[in-house]
Amino acid sequence: MSVAENIARLEAELAGSGARLVVVTKTHPVERLREAYAAGARRFGENRPQEMAAKQPELPPDVEWHLIGHLQTNKVKLVAPFVHTVQSLDSLRLLLALDQHAARHGRIINALLQFHIAEEEAKTGFSYHEAEELLQSNEFKTVNNVRLTGVMGVATFSDDENLLRTEFRQLRGYFELLKAHYFAGDESFKEISMGMSGDYRLAVQEGSTLVRVGSAIFGSRG
Repeated sequence: MSVAENIARLEAELAGSGARLVVVTKTHPVERLREAYAAGARRFGENRPQEMAAKQPELPPDVEWHLIGHLQTNKVKLVAPFVHTVQSLDSLRLLLALDQHAARHGRIINALLQFHIAEEEAKTGFSYHEAEELLQSNEFKTVNNVRLTGVMGVATFSDDENLLRTEFRQLRGYFELLKAHYFAGDESFKEISMGMSGDYRLAVQEGSTLVRVGSAIFGSRG
């Protein structure tokens, strides 16, 4: 199936679920991104800030760029002029760097708190306690140019449906706790980014609002 057919199939599948599609474009050339754009995709997810910064000028200005990979503080300046959402906010230090660079450009950057929900130790992200520490810190009160809009997590790479559901439910539980205790009056705190090509259907059933899908659209990378 073509990129356009795959996007149409996914959009039809997600219709009415409350979940929206983030097309994961990492490692794919600009021509493939243009195919996805022509098929109606407007949310593109990249892992590497350098790659995203190189592609951004080649696409129309209405693309909503999501950084979904680990972001080092010294790379924030590459994406601050245009990034819509940093889904991988995993430290106070990164939050403060984002805020500083966003202010320089007169922008508000959206960010999702990334939680460690997988069994693999290599994956990054907050524990719930660490997220609370950030939200209760004096430094957080100084942030004006980053808007926290929800949570993100990467599940274990597994075919075990029960394990995946458990991890997705854990992330949704974190979202609901944070919403109740810290963002009760904040309508913009609404996103639960979970689910990728292999597990997005389960993630949607468990309450995902953003699914990050690449190989189910472009095919597996060699």
